[in-house]
Formats: sequence, C-alpha cells, structure tokens
Amino acid sequence: MTQHTLTHRTLGRSGAVVSTLALGTMTFGSEADEATSHALLDAYVGAGGTFLDTADVYSGGASEEIIGRWLAAHPAEAQQIVLATKGRFPMGDGPNDLGTSRRHLRTALDASLRRLGVEHIDLYQLHAWDAFTPLEETLRFLDDAVSAGKIGYYGFSNFTGWQLTKAVHVAQQHGWELPVTLQPQYNLLVRGIEHEIVPASRDAGIGLLPWSPLGGGWLSGKYRRDQRPTGATRLGENPERGMEAWAGRNADERTWRVLDAVAAVAEQQEASFSQVALAWLTAQPAVTSVILGVRTLEQLSDNLGAAGLTLTPEQLELLTTASEPVVEDYPYGPGGVQQRHRRLSGGR
Repeated sequence: MTQHTLTHRTLGRSGAVVSTLALGTMTFGSEADEATSHALLDAYVGAGGTFLDTADVYSGGASEEIIGRWLAAHPAEAQQIVLATKGRFPMGDGPNDLGTSRRHLRTALDASLRRLGVEHIDLYQLHAWDAFTPLEETLRFLDDAVSAGKIGYYGFSNFTGWQLTKAVHVAQQHGWELPVTLQPQYNLLVRGIEHEIVPASRDAGIGLLPWSPLGGGWLSGKYRRDQRPTGATRLGENPERGMEAWAGRNADERTWRVLDAVAAVAEQQEASFSQVALAWLTAQPAVTSVILGVRTLEQLSDNLGAAGLTLTPEQLELLTTASEPVVEDYPYGPGGVQQRHRRLSGGR
C-alpha cells in the first residue's frame, strides 16, 4: 500500500489534534468483515492517521466491538488515537432506548465504553437533534460526562444552523462545557450547509467533520451518464429508493458539470477523482477533518492520496464555481438579501 503522510489540525475550538482525514467505520461489521476492518485500521494508522469515528448503531454495535478488539491488540498505537463515537438512535425496543435524554445517553455511553474496551472516549457526539428532550437536560449530561472523565469533548451530527447556535448559547448561559465539532453531510454535490451551518460553526469555533465526502461514490468517478449502476454501490439498503436517488442525480445537469470540473483538475494534477474531491473539501473554511468511508484497502489508499494533494487557487475556483448550488428560495435565491450581501462583500 502506498505510504502517505497526513497533516493535522486542532479539533475545533479544543486543543486536541487530529489528522485531517479521519477513518469512518460505518462499514465495519457489515461491508467489511473483522479481518478487513483491522487491515484498514493498520493501514490508516500506518499512514499517520489518528482520528477514528464510529457510532453505537453502526452494524448494531459490531463496529465499536471490532475497533475495541483492535485497540486492545495495539496498545501503543491506541495511545495516539483520538476516538469518537455517537449516541442517540435506537439500540433496543424500549421507550428509553433512544433520544438524548439523560436516561438514554447514560446507558448508551456506558455501552459504547464497554464495546470499545476503554474508560474514556475523546469525542462523544449526538447523532441527531431530539425535539422531545429539553436541551438543558442533554447538555447538562454532556457537561457531567466531561467532569466524570468519561468523555473529553462533545459535538453534534446532522444539526441545523439554529440548533447548533442554540446549543452553544444554552451551554454558555449555564457555564457548561461547549461543543467542539459538528458532523454534516458536505461535498461538492451537497453544499447547502454553506448558507447557515458553516457561518454558525465559524462563529462558534466549531470544527466541521464532513461525512459522505464523495457523495455516495459519485465524486469517485464511478458513475457514467445514463448508465445504471451495477455491482457494489452506495445506493442504500432499499435498492428501489437508491435507484430513484441515482436517477435524480443522473438527470441533474449540475452533477455532470461538477464531475467534468473534477475530471479536468484530476487530469491536471495526475490524481484520482476522489483525491481531488477530498482535497477541495479539506480546503474549505471550518473543516477540521474529513471522514473517509471505505470498504477496501484499495479505496483507502486512493483516498489517503488526497493528503499530498494541494489544489491551486485556480483549480479551487473552478470546482467551487462548477458546484455552486442552485437556490431558488428567499433569502438565498436570485435577488435575495443574502445573495446581494455576498456580492457586495466580495463573496465573503
């Protein structure tokens, strides 16, 4: 496997340092068996990677267990790992087996610690907003978990801009620990977070940890116009709905405009589509670390190649312009005040 040297950044507002490419482990225990998962961990850490991201619901807890066994077998390497997991979604059939209540998060966090075989998780994340639990209850639990030494920091995933901002202000009001990260979907094909979430994150010192950086495989160059995909794809557990999603993106001219731009830059850089897409994302404001989702060593090696790729200002501009999202609604659409402000401020 080709050796790569990963760079590092601080984890949002915190002083913890992580590699700019994180290894996502949603495939562990499902698309990648334990032997393959451990080989991926070996290769990632061997390349200088230090940031692992998982969740209690990945493969029904198997992902955390696979990571836990690897950590136990590699104590020296484990010392360098910044370990992140998530809680919020159902891990049982009971009424308290989901959500962000103190009751559920206490159980979920303890279960994650057991599966991972550790006494401390560096970054504990809420997998999604919970409209039924008072935010104060959730944030107080997270503050207590930091004080108890069970977690080092906390963050969110899939929050909107207002949800993130509200959480920051409530924590500040009570003098509790502040969040340090947010995991959003973000890539050249999905840039809607730039309207609210990116500004809110930068204002609060939140580091972004983008998931699906290759847009479900589209930005790897694996799809061709009007050719229905076959073989291993990321179309989801429901093939019919997955095919509907493929058809919608295939019919969108913006998709092919973006892929043409990626192809042009890839040719100039003698790089892969994936490496170009990852390099663009790593260069975006507020991004701390990009979460790689891979099934094979070949995919991991290719993705890690983005660590050594620096795009020129002209190439970044080409990709940014080609992927500019189409927005029709106020206040972001044509003639909207936000668009006018962007023009007057020179795009800032």
